[in-house]
Amino acid sequence: MSIQWYPGHMNAAKKKAAEQMENIDLVIEVVDARLPEASTNPMVEELRKFRQRPCLKILNKIDLADTDATSRWADFYNAQDGVTAYPMTTKKPADVARVLDLARKLAPHRSVPTKPLRIMIMGIPNVGKSTLMNALLKKRVAKVGDEPAVTKQQQKLYLDKNTILVDTPGMLWPKIALPTDGLMLAASHAIGSNALIEEEVAVYLADEMLRYYPELLVARYGFKDIESFDGIAVVEGIAAKRGFRQKGGDYDFEKASHTFLGDYRSGVLGRISLETPASRAERLAAHEAEMAIKNAEKAAAAAEKARNAANGKRGT
Repeated sequence: MSIQWYPGHMNAAKKKAAEQMENIDLVIEVVDARLPEASTNPMVEELRKFRQRPCLKILNKIDLADTDATSRWADFYNAQDGVTAYPMTTKKPADVARVLDLARKLAPHRSVPTKPLRIMIMGIPNVGKSTLMNALLKKRVAKVGDEPAVTKQQQKLYLDKNTILVDTPGMLWPKIALPTDGLMLAASHAIGSNALIEEEVAVYLADEMLRYYPELLVARYGFKDIESFDGIAVVEGIAAKRGFRQKGGDYDFEKASHTFLGDYRSGVLGRISLETPASRAERLAAHEAEMAIKNAEKAAAAAEKARNAANGKRGT
C-alpha cells in the first residue's frame, strides 16, 4: 500500500511556519531516532535553508532505537552543513537540560535580553515535540497524546527573558515518495490510523524484524523455527501465542497486528531501528532506478502517441 496523510491544518501550518521563519534564529527539528530520515520533513529543510537558519537535529526516543544505528545517524547529520545532531530522550531531564546549551552555541549572537534567542521547534506528528516543549518549560503548555497531530496551532512562549520558543503543529509533506517511508511512519504512529491498514503495516514491520532483529521476536514471543517465517507467519504466530481467535477458530489477524505494533511502539520488543544511513542510501538508489524506468516508459509512450497522431494527420 502507498500511505499518504496530509490533513488540511498541515498546509496552514506550513504557511505559518514559512512566515515565522524570517524572525527565527534557530530551528530545532525533532525526529524519531528509529527512522531519522523517514521522519525528517523535507519542507523543514527547505524553509530553514531558504532563510539560512542552523538546525539542531534532535534524534528523540533513543531509548527505543538501536544504539549502533543511532551513533551512525549522529555522524551522518553532523557531517551536514549547518546541522548539529543530538541523540536524546525526553524521559531524561539531563538530556533535556542540554538542549538549550546546544541551541545557544548555534546562535551565539543572541540569547541576551535585548536580543532573545528565537527558536522554532518543528517535526512530524508524534515524535515528541510537545513533550520536549513541556520539559523545557517545566510545565504543561502543549497538548501531548498518543495519537498523531494533537497540536493544531502554533504557539509562542517565553522560556525566560533571553529565550523564545515557537511550537509548531506536526507537519508531514503532501506526497511521501518512498512507500517504505510511509510504512515506517505508520508503524511508528506518526500517521493517523484512518490512513492505513494495520495488518499491512504489521506484516512490513515483521519482515523488517525478521531481517534485522529475529532474536527480539524470539525473545518476546517464544517462536520456534523462525528461520522459516515470513511477516505473515509472525503475525499469525502472535495470534496463536496470545490466543487471538475469531468466531469459527480462524486467527484474529487484526488484533494480532494491533498488539504487535503496540509492542514495537512501546519498546517492549527491544531497541529497534528501521533504517540506517546505509539502508537509506540503498532505498533511495532503488527508488531512483525505479523512477528512471517509469519516466523512460512514459517518454516512450508519449513519443508513440505523438507519432500516431502525426501519422493520422498525414493520412487525412
